[in-house]
Amino acid sequence: MDHGRSINGTDDPPSTVSAARAPQRTPPPEPRRVLLMGMMGTGKTTIGHRLAELTGWPYEDNDDLVRSVAGLGPDRLLAERGVAALRDAESRALGIALRTPPPLVASVAAGVVTAAEDRTRLRDGGFVVWLQAPLELLAERVAEGPTRPWLGDHPLEALTKLYEGREPLYAEVATVAVDVADRTPDAIAGEILEAMGGRSAGRSSTLSS
Repeated sequence: MDHGRSINGTDDPPSTVSAARAPQRTPPPEPRRVLLMGMMGTGKTTIGHRLAELTGWPYEDNDDLVRSVAGLGPDRLLAERGVAALRDAESRALGIALRTPPPLVASVAAGVVTAAEDRTRLRDGGFVVWLQAPLELLAERVAEGPTRPWLGDHPLEALTKLYEGREPLYAEVATVAVDVADRTPDAIAGEILEAMGGRSAGRSSTLSS
């Protein structure tokens, strides 16, 4: 993986991140459970792997956890058993991540915030990072990626409708929000580490409860 390339696959350097911010640092002194959330296409898996590499902490991916509890990946589970089965598996996957002792980096399902109980578990369960990007960019990414059957033929419209319902829920549980648009995995992971350490984190914003 080329950690110098931006999440959207371009070679253009991020305009507001200097080379000095490329993270070459030791892990935060206190073991933490870092939970990455956000809409599909925000790069949760990519950022999760890079953050795990930089800290030496283990990484758990939501899709793998869903597969472990349901026997199917999210796409097949939705297609074969429906939304209710998918949401149940995502909730159980979150439970596994929250029962795993820190340190840990884990991604959580984009729609897990729709359940009030899961929002409470997220808020109480770790350092919650809300990965953000413009919906137009996310629509481009998911259109080029693996099949997303619930988006249909108009991914931007579908994402917009989903986000309208989820945005306040993400804000409710997030510890910090981080902009991922046109930025490298190194820059994003470094910003998360800075936010965890209480230092100035550039384009991130700490959210009040």
